[in-house]
Amino acid sequence: MNSKYTHILQREFPAMDTELLDYIGGVLTGGDEEFETGDDIFDAVGDILQSVDGERSEDSIRGICEEFLQIMRNDSKNVERKVLNAPVNIEEMAKNMERMDKDMQSIWVVNKDGANKVDSKKLEKAEAKLQQKQEKRQEVTKYGVVPVAVKLQTATASQVTNKKNTKMDQKGLNRSMDIKIENFDLAFGEKVLLQNANLLLSFGRRYGLVGRNGLGKTTLLRMIAERQLQIPSHISVLHVEQEVVGDDTSAVDSVLECDTERTRLLTREKEILAALNSGQVQDASLSNELSETYAALQNIEADKAVARASVILKGLGFDADMQLRPTKSFSGGWRMRLALARALFSKPDLLLLDEPTNMLDIKAIIWLETYLQSWPTTILVVSHDRNFLDTVPTDIIHLHGQELEAYKGNYDQFEKTKTEKLKSQRREYEAQMAHRAHVQEFIDRFRYNANRASSVQSKIKMLEKLPELKPVEKETVVTLKFPEVEPLNPPVLAISEVSFRYQPTDPLPIFKGVNLSATSDSRICIVGENGAGKSTLLKIIVGQLSTIYGNIVLHRGLRIGYFAQHHVDHLNMNVTCVGVLAELFPGRPDEEYRRQLGSFGISGPLALQSIASLSGGQKSRVALAKMCMAEPNFLVLDEPTNHLDIETIDALGKAINAFKGGVILVSHDERLIKVVCKELWVCGNRTVRAIEGGLDEYKREVYKEIEANG
Repeated sequence: MNSKYTHILQREFPAMDTELLDYIGGVLTGGDEEFETGDDIFDAVGDILQSVDGERSEDSIRGICEEFLQIMRNDSKNVERKVLNAPVNIEEMAKNMERMDKDMQSIWVVNKDGANKVDSKKLEKAEAKLQQKQEKRQEVTKYGVVPVAVKLQTATASQVTNKKNTKMDQKGLNRSMDIKIENFDLAFGEKVLLQNANLLLSFGRRYGLVGRNGLGKTTLLRMIAERQLQIPSHISVLHVEQEVVGDDTSAVDSVLECDTERTRLLTREKEILAALNSGQVQDASLSNELSETYAALQNIEADKAVARASVILKGLGFDADMQLRPTKSFSGGWRMRLALARALFSKPDLLLLDEPTNMLDIKAIIWLETYLQSWPTTILVVSHDRNFLDTVPTDIIHLHGQELEAYKGNYDQFEKTKTEKLKSQRREYEAQMAHRAHVQEFIDRFRYNANRASSVQSKIKMLEKLPELKPVEKETVVTLKFPEVEPLNPPVLAISEVSFRYQPTDPLPIFKGVNLSATSDSRICIVGENGAGKSTLLKIIVGQLSTIYGNIVLHRGLRIGYFAQHHVDHLNMNVTCVGVLAELFPGRPDEEYRRQLGSFGISGPLALQSIASLSGGQKSRVALAKMCMAEPNFLVLDEPTNHLDIETIDALGKAINAFKGGVILVSHDERLIKVVCKELWVCGNRTVRAIEGGLDEYKREVYKEIEANG
């Protein structure tokens, strides 16, 4: 504060307290560039000065303000200015600077011919950027098709590590089974997925990782599995991600091979026995080693391994004959089940599961839920199966807003806690905003009142100390919208005495004597074990498979929309979302493609991204948009919930219920089945039957079968 202002104030207003003195001095010093006249100063502090001395006239106060103005002007004249007292040769100066520091570049360097001298490295960089922009423009055609090969983005992780823990880990002194990954970032290409995130996994707990499609759940699991995020080296990690490679190894042996210690001990046992039985070697040390090997095998309960592997395989749908078949004879879905069986048999310290229920039927899901409830080590599972998340996890980790937030309990408890937490945060934010407004009103009202000056100052400081709360962001509501169609008069679809086998030489049909019907009001779910013919029945209905046994009668106005189980296989990875629709329905306005995609949550810049860059759930939405582009009035959906997040599955249920046409779907998602289905068809025992009592009755049958089989 300028001491001249203080001197005048103390001279004219000796009763003025220190706080008010500092306040007025601060206003005058801080705003000296804003005051052009004495009236400006009077407007700022005149009322305060009059309140200090009520007997002083306005003219007197204005005179004091003129004194303040004169001080400001004198101070501004005394500001030191550097004046050039001789001509300066800028070119020579630049050359001298270059000689002083060769690394320093100058914009003033001029050649004798007057041409600009340009930094070549910067020029190259600018030209490369320009070229990149031009190529990017050329890549996208009218319909958003990308003719060049798609460059797949990669995931990257960075982490702040604890030096003490790292040293302990290197020396083998860290024996804790808990996993603590602190202060880490995760990105996929240029998109930041997590920032300054923390993840704590306590040993023996079962964690469900949830969040919207495309936020990075699968990427996080992969980074942990690849140890790009540092975890203690003594903790074994197994990520069930890729299917088992097919060869001549039987299914049960493929599972047993996972126990490397058992395999090593059995191999060594054979070697020692062979050496002893040959009679050429009679070594006491070999006999002792054989005894130790037997003890080790007994210690790991090697004799029970085959039975344990068989129980796991049976629970996942492999009957006795299938367990003896070579792995190369199984399809991709069954090999994924084998990968899951191997993981369950291995019992790693940390088991990472990504959508394990996608490849399972309801019976296998029920078995897996029961099996994992007694799992002895740590599990981190990504799942969108609401019933699975209510049954298996002990904790939920919510990925949102580039953060990880942990909650105790299953998904149902998480949802309740999150809702209450958001309400509380919203109330706290609104209360603070109201409090801030009330305090600010007091400050504005009594800012120039000398009697309230100390109160004003204390309230200003109080506002500064208040924690800055951010408004609670509402998650965008997912909406899916099937086309508006007119319902058809019955009969819409009728199946009479249909039997089917893939080859005439097959000894047994997939099913026989099937009699079914559907209308525009139908909401039918088909359930049954894998291999029982669910997808085959759908392909017969949509006409992809034909049968010579029985009749299928379709309404002449029927337009079927078919969502295949492996929809991703039918999408061109090298085109944008808009391009997918443009390929199938060429010649339509670009706005129509984007409006259609927007009906399934693919809007804005996302609609112009390549299919290869999308998450599994986003690809599913593109496939749904593609299916509905032809405005079908009857939907046939094969596992539509695979890869969709919970919010999108809920939106799918609402969209199905709002649809005016009929729906037949194959699904293992219990929540969706209960929300939409009025009728249940069960595939099994080479037939298809309608079941009364719906899903609950079917589950009772499954539980009885599981209990009967032990």
